[in-house]
Parts: sequence; C-alpha cells; structure tokens
Amino acid sequence: MNGTMIQFFHWYTGDDSFLWNHTKDQSQYLADLGITAVWLPPAYKGSSGGYSVGYDPYDLFDLGEFDQKGNVRTKYGSKDEYLAAVKALKEKNIQVIVDVVLNHKAGGDELETFKVIKVDENNREKVISEPFDIQSYTKFTFPGRGDTYSNFKWDFTCFTAVDYAEGMEPGIYRIFNDFADGWDTIIDNEKGNYDYLMYNDIEHRNPFVRKELNYWAEWYHKQTDFDGVRLDAVKHISPDFYKEWLNNLRSNTGKNIFAVGEYWAPGFLPLLEAYIDSTEGCMSLFDSSLQDNLHVASTTPDYDLRQIFNDTLVASHPDKSVTVVDNHDTQPLQALEAPVETWFKPLAYALILLRKDGYPCVFYPDLYGVSYKDTGKDGNEYEIFLDKVDAIEELIKARRDFAHGNQKDYFEDAHCLGWVREGDDHHSGCAVVLSNKDAYHKPMEMGKQYAGQTFYDFTGHLQDKITIDENGWADFPCPAGNVSVWVAE
Repeated sequence: MNGTMIQFFHWYTGDDSFLWNHTKDQSQYLADLGITAVWLPPAYKGSSGGYSVGYDPYDLFDLGEFDQKGNVRTKYGSKDEYLAAVKALKEKNIQVIVDVVLNHKAGGDELETFKVIKVDENNREKVISEPFDIQSYTKFTFPGRGDTYSNFKWDFTCFTAVDYAEGMEPGIYRIFNDFADGWDTIIDNEKGNYDYLMYNDIEHRNPFVRKELNYWAEWYHKQTDFDGVRLDAVKHISPDFYKEWLNNLRSNTGKNIFAVGEYWAPGFLPLLEAYIDSTEGCMSLFDSSLQDNLHVASTTPDYDLRQIFNDTLVASHPDKSVTVVDNHDTQPLQALEAPVETWFKPLAYALILLRKDGYPCVFYPDLYGVSYKDTGKDGNEYEIFLDKVDAIEELIKARRDFAHGNQKDYFEDAHCLGWVREGDDHHSGCAVVLSNKDAYHKPMEMGKQYAGQTFYDFTGHLQDKITIDENGWADFPCPAGNVSVWVAE
C-alpha cells in the first residue's frame, strides 16, 4: 500500500477550536481518499494560550485540559476533542503523526537571576560582553496544572540561552550553568553555531531535562497511541539527543515509531545528508531541497524539468525523504516564504505522489483551499486566497490505486516529463505525462500485458481515449502546463 501523509493544518488555521472537531469529521473522507497518515499540529499549551499555533510551547503536559495562559483549550480545541479526533483517525486505519517541539520553551511563570554572556546574533561564537547577571522568565511552575502528570519544574539550568533580559534590549544571552560549557554540538557552522533559535533554548545536555523529555514522550504515547512524530527545528538540536530520545521512545512503547525531522536547508542537500549520517538514519527528513526546486520551477520561465530532482534528498536517500510541495513555513507571508505557484502545483503533486521514491505529504490548503490575512515583510496587510489544487483528489487516488510496480522514465524533453508504472499483482499501472509549457504527447511503453486495452485520463483534463498497441506502446498526451494520468478502463 502506498503511504500518503497530509499536514492537516497551516499557519493561519483559525483560533476557534475548529480543528480537532474538523479532523474527526473529515476522517472518513481522508480514508476514502487514500490518506494513510495525518500530521496534526502541536497539541499542547503554548505561551499565547488559545492563539498559539503551537511552536511556542509552554506546557507539554497540557493538551487543552488546564486553565493556563488565559485558556483551558488550545487554539485547536480541548483535550477531549483532541483525543476524539485521534480516535476517529485510528478507527479509519489512519496513522497519527504528532508534532514534537523540544528545542525551546516559552512563557515562563517567574523571573530568575543568573549569570550570562551576550553573543553576536550573526556569530554566536563571538562574545560581546563580560559575564553579568540578568533576570529572565526561566522558571516554569505550571500553576494551572500543579504536579498533575509531572512534578518537574524548569529553571535556568534547563536552558542554554534566552533572548529576553528584564530591563534590557533583546539579544542572545548564553547562560552559565553546571551542565555544559558553551553551545551544544550541531552539524553546521551557520551563524557560528546555530544551537540557539528562539525563546528559552532547552539544554539537552542536562540529564534531568533528558529524563523529563523521555518521560513525557512515553506519557504522550499512552495518552494518544500515536504512530509517528514530526520533530521541529532539528537543525538546532544535537543529533545525539534525538538518537537517544527516539531509541527510548521506541523501546518504551514497543512500537517502531515513525519519525520525520524538520531540517530546513533549501538548496543544501549535503546538510540533510550529514544530519541523516549523524543520527544514524533514525529519522527521515522533509526534502527541503526538492521543495525549493519545485518553487523555482514554478517561478522560472522555460525551467528545464529534467533538473527537477537534481540535488534532492529523494534522489540520494529515497527511503529517508518525506516530499512536500508546500508547508506552513513556505506559505505566503511567512518568514521562509517560498510557495509553489498555483499553476504548477498539479505537476508538483504528480512528481511526489506518482513516483516510486519518497513519502509524500499533502498540504491542507492544497486539498481544501483557504483564505487568510496577515502582514507582509513590507509592513502592509494582505489577504491571501489559496485555491484547492486542480485534480488533487484524483492525484491522491491515483497514488493509491495505480502508482505501483516498476517505473520507467521518459525524461528526454526539457519541458515534458513522462513515466510509466507497470502495476503489480494487485494493481493496474498508469502512464503520467506533464508539461510546463505547451501541450505535448509522449510515446511510452506500458508493457505488452496492456496490449489492446483502452486508457483514459484519470484527472479528467483530456476526454479522448487511447488504445495500447500490440507492442505495449502508445502516444500519451497532456494539456499545456498541466498533467494527465492515463489508466486502463
């Protein structure tokens, strides 16, 4: 069975407790469509309470159960609604992928005084002050939850650095503590050392912190019986931490928990490969290099489609590549904005859904369509409309029903790619043709087993039908700037 994941949220998902109930309501539709796994957003209380997207985690144990940060519920609903959504998905044999944010915490409850040095934001190895004392909100006591589920209280020794100092200008203040000296070891030298990202940066070298995070993972699994984890901001965390954390999670649950890390480095495949090597293959990664290629292809006239898989993770490590067209960080008005243009999205989804390599992840706005408002980088407010992608349902179903068996590529033309999937003992195959320019037709071999059979365009873009000749060949057309998926009647 071909696995297909969906990211079932986006950055601008509403603040109206809509999502968990919506997930439950849509579970049968997703199962019928061929979705096999749903990636849900961070389900725990963030520092901005009911308005938090989830990437500013305050209390990992509060799944919308306690009155903290101004709300009992989270942005997406209550704990009961969350667990009901998870249950509905699992009853439809859909795997649940939970979002795990262990790089930082936000919204501390009390000020503490401790010693720091200030470092250059563009080169964190460069010290720009003598040691001095600051006050910052590094004490987490969780007064709304108390000791329920865990009595661990976070303090400044649990963090490597902060960006807030009471009465001082924002900056990066590295903390002196007994558990580590300097930054943690990561694989890249961007900004000198990119251990620090934001908020209160978690000190993973503190053994008490590691024990708590291991305990929380096991607790979270007991609450939800999740099947996989999406790991946030792994480029800012030592590979050694997640090797240990995932090993403990899999051992303690007795399940081979799937893991995919967010190491966003568009155009820098060697960094993705180095992280996979450093973590000894314990997780997959989102293929940010392929996403960047898709973005560039959609915005570049006369782009040579034969280069689309150059320098991508799906080409070099297909078993570790989770392929995406867009996500919450690349959508318009976000800091990493790099959306794939609407006209190109059917081609992009064909490239990730209908080929043998990679584990594709569909983005919620591309299946449902969304609109939202936010402020752009220029300070102006914009209203964004993202339409449902043309033929997206047919492409997802085609992955389930037809994208099986041996693959043969026909990549000889710069503006028209084609490939066939020959099918297997349980599935009929398909022929895929796409063009980023004019209407094309491409001679391709389906195989003699299909001789005499009539094929039609499953996407509905073309109405004519094709008969496979006695040698198993046919001319397969596609419309200008679009894709056709040819399957047997």
